[in-house]
Amino acid sequence: MSVVQRKAMLKAEGFFPHKKNGKGTTIIYSRKHPTAKFVRVVVDSGIDSKTNKVVGKVGVKLCFVNRQKSWREITIQVFTTNMGLVKTIKAQEAAEKFVKTCKHCKAKKFTAKSGNVVCANACWTTWGNKKSATPKAIKKAAQKTTKKTTQKKPEIFVGKVTPKKKRTYPLNKKRSTKVQKKFAAKILAGDLVTVEEIQGEKVTENFTGKILGIVMKVMDDTVEVNWTANTSSVEQYMLPRWNSYYIASGTVVDYRFKVLSREVKYAIVT
Repeated sequence: MSVVQRKAMLKAEGFFPHKKNGKGTTIIYSRKHPTAKFVRVVVDSGIDSKTNKVVGKVGVKLCFVNRQKSWREITIQVFTTNMGLVKTIKAQEAAEKFVKTCKHCKAKKFTAKSGNVVCANACWTTWGNKKSATPKAIKKAAQKTTKKTTQKKPEIFVGKVTPKKKRTYPLNKKRSTKVQKKFAAKILAGDLVTVEEIQGEKVTENFTGKILGIVMKVMDDTVEVNWTANTSSVEQYMLPRWNSYYIASGTVVDYRFKVLSREVKYAIVT
């Protein structure tokens, strides 16, 4: 797609170019979010402002404009092709409702450089009739918002020692002849997905509102997802990567996809 076509597409979607780009040389476009106040949809066009040539993919993200008129990134920037631009814009707009809100001033929260998720308005600086706060005070207050979890020391139980002859080793275990159930769902590229925690056939936790992603590509059982939001305790490497799974022991915790953009159910396959 040419530069003229890309600019025309952004203009048709209601975007206007910025005069400057503080982080690079590409032209930045933005417009208001259709429903959320103080939230703007920001698009990095990938068009160089000096040469007027396409130098990269289009990047889409959401920013919150705080009381100081500073723009805070509240979603991860998603890069896409020209064909998927409109779909990615709609997905990012939908991701706004999954962003956490400050319970005091109702502003959106964002991830600071320290790694803490804090209020975009930094409203804690005004508590106690404080007119302003130093950077050290802001950093100290942000650190207080994160609760430190203390690790418990493992409990040591003293019991009888099992004789070697009666001990169960991996080679001594009998192989189970029981056939495992395989569950699968029809997940497609472009689906808006979240995650469910499962134990056996039971769903133990639904992460809707905490984890959000866009399916970029599906190859056989492998699903490639661009995760745009994750405010849960589930680590990146634990997120699902396949559209099918086998039922394991009832005590084993696993994760699977849940499609938000349409109704999709898991079914047993052979």
